[in-house]
Amino acid sequence: MSQAPIKDNEVDIVIGALRSDLSSFFNEWRAYFSRFHLIIVKDPDLKEELKIPDGFSLNVYTKNDIDRIVGSTSISFSGYSCRYFGFLVSKKKYIISIDDDCHPAKDNKGNFVDAVAQHIENLTTPATPFFFNTLYDPYRDGADFVRGYPFSLRNGVNCALSCGLWLNLADLDAPTQALKPSERNNRYVDAVLTVPTAALLPVSGINIAFDREAVGPALFPALRLAEEGKVRWETIEDIWSGMCVKVICDHLGLGVKTGLPYVWRTDRGDAIESLKKEWEGVKLMEEVVPFLQSTMLPVTAATAEDCVVEMAKTVKQQLGSSNPVFGHAADSMLEWVRIWKTMGSRPS
Repeated sequence: MSQAPIKDNEVDIVIGALRSDLSSFFNEWRAYFSRFHLIIVKDPDLKEELKIPDGFSLNVYTKNDIDRIVGSTSISFSGYSCRYFGFLVSKKKYIISIDDDCHPAKDNKGNFVDAVAQHIENLTTPATPFFFNTLYDPYRDGADFVRGYPFSLRNGVNCALSCGLWLNLADLDAPTQALKPSERNNRYVDAVLTVPTAALLPVSGINIAFDREAVGPALFPALRLAEEGKVRWETIEDIWSGMCVKVICDHLGLGVKTGLPYVWRTDRGDAIESLKKEWEGVKLMEEVVPFLQSTMLPVTAATAEDCVVEMAKTVKQQLGSSNPVFGHAADSMLEWVRIWKTMGSRPS
């Protein structure tokens, strides 16, 4: 049940720009990005002008563009949340998101990894969420379905989300970074697997790809924790959004893959400072995970937009009364769907 090949003009690569000088970033990725259209979203809090080398087909969006296109909204696109604005304005079927602190990784043979091509391969080969295959992705060269795998399930389902990984600096939380400051991920595992139905995972927008038409509205900036002053832990938005989109993929019968492709991440930030911001979010996850594990969406929710609306109602009813942060998240989810539908009806 292989999906149709993805054409270059069906893909947008979205990059949230938190640094002003992107020259080395683009030159390192030139061999893999130059065939595709790029959407660069400048962090609204970044004051300096962006430095981007020539030779790419791209659109750059700034704070003025965000204000002009979205208008008055309670949703924040600051920090890494700016990438969500790129998801919003894209008109392509597929989106690949890679952060500006990522570099092309090398495999076990020392060859650079084409992260774009691997994401596309993940999205164009079926996922197998209903029965685990012990040879991981059975559609990769050299693999297949193992003995005992039901033939009725071997066609698989469409893969809607591809979650890549990271070498060097893995996506560790602040407590782990603080306790193990020298820990690095040096292990390149040449594997892709489908995340089983009903299993949640912490998705990170650092290195992902997805079918925008199928699940785009389910990747949203909604859950934010206000800390001291205006400091926020943006990472929880990815985690919340990722778990919600997994629940939605399960409901819609779509697949999620993780593993390849890898990117190489550089060190950034102070673990102790991050811990101050993250701690409330770390505690919150102990409440969020059981809630989402038990969330059931109605059969009438037939699209990603429908699912987000229904999930927002449930969040408001079951979590909003105990913690206002969830009430705000539910409101932002509904606001996101409204903006998404509006953007679909006019050019960006």
